[in-house]
Amino acid sequence: MALEALLLNPKDNVATAVRQLESGQGVIIKNGQSNIDIVLLEIIPSGHKFALRDIEQGEKIIKYGEVIGQATTRINEGEHVHVHNVEGLRGRGDRQ
Repeated sequence: MALEALLLNPKDNVATAVRQLESGQGVIIKNGQSNIDIVLLEIIPSGHKFALRDIEQGEKIIKYGEVIGQATTRINEGEHVHVHNVEGLRGRGDRQ
């Protein structure tokens, strides 16, 4: 089985595609000794993130075990996670 996506930290609620993944495709992500099975809801370009579970509007996006942004809308499991549904929280001068 070819590697399709990476989970960078067990705390993460997103995984990163290592190649373009297709809508409707099933993906198995290794999480320690267990696996997470996801069916993708849309095309995920290489290097982009997708949700490992449902993420509610306003909920933090976790990658590398760290908060990298927050959902601007509900993101369903298997959905593309990118600038269209995430607000960045790092390096902003308008937030403390």
